[in-house]
Amino acid sequence: MNDAQLILEINKLKKEKDVALLAHYYEDGVIQDLADYVGDSFYLSKMGQQVLNKNILLAGVVFMAESVKILNPEKTVLVPDTEASCSLVEGAPYEKYLAWRRQYPDAICVTYINSSAEVKSISDVIITSSNAKQIVESIPKDRRILFGPDQHLGKWLSKQLNREFILWPGACQVHILFNAGRLKALIDENQDALVIAHPECDDEILKHATVIGSTSRLLEEVEKNKSYKKFIVATETGIFHQMQKLRPDAELIQAPVVDENCMCNDCPFMKMNNLEKIHRALLTFKPEVKLDEALRNKAYASLDRMMKITSNKPVEWPAQFNG
Repeated sequence: MNDAQLILEINKLKKEKDVALLAHYYEDGVIQDLADYVGDSFYLSKMGQQVLNKNILLAGVVFMAESVKILNPEKTVLVPDTEASCSLVEGAPYEKYLAWRRQYPDAICVTYINSSAEVKSISDVIITSSNAKQIVESIPKDRRILFGPDQHLGKWLSKQLNREFILWPGACQVHILFNAGRLKALIDENQDALVIAHPECDDEILKHATVIGSTSRLLEEVEKNKSYKKFIVATETGIFHQMQKLRPDAELIQAPVVDENCMCNDCPFMKMNNLEKIHRALLTFKPEVKLDEALRNKAYASLDRMMKITSNKPVEWPAQFNG
């Protein structure tokens, strides 16, 4: 089938099988346009709880679908490809993260949502780049903070909030490839452009950015800041699709990476999903995300704290890690 036929079949199957299709901003534009809901990882977690459909197909990476399943055990959660992982997930294996966690039993472990269900199960609270400030600010000032697995997001937050973090040494394979020297040259050539960046980029990139924030925050800036018609964007290329839809008059320039011959701004894991895999998942209801119930319950506690804090509900912090 060609793309047009696949889109028709996917829409038909979604209705017949009561499936909500959720897609991340980093997916290909054709998938974003096909989705019922498009957003960043925090938005997708919230929508997973709010949709009335009995079934969810998440076009993103597996940790996102795991988060939806953790929060919604009664729903069937599907993914197009179980190999769609994340460099942050792979760079923070459970046993090593647990050993690190055990070194600081009195600390609050703040873990980025880009983590496995197993790592979430030994964390105190989950954050995303769009809610991280609010969540860290809710932690008592006298508590030490462990932060992982993205060290660059952690360093940026530490400076923003004037809080000392003990950092896990992880990084996103896409966001660390931006090149500060080439970015500076690009800015010199485009002095009428606003530089916006995701906080997963390293300090050398962030110091050139006027606006630093989550994918949804960067999208908001392009949509609402009519003072600029040109933006240099330091994040994954998938967000350009929504930016261009909201600001067709704007010129979007991808921040450069080290290798000028490499399209390294694309997340290889996000781009593993395609229409054929989505169609097959709807036909077969496979692959399905399944989690051991004991693991799910442990991981639920850290995600539930995230949801409560962002809804301005009180939470209790454990005095000690006993895992």
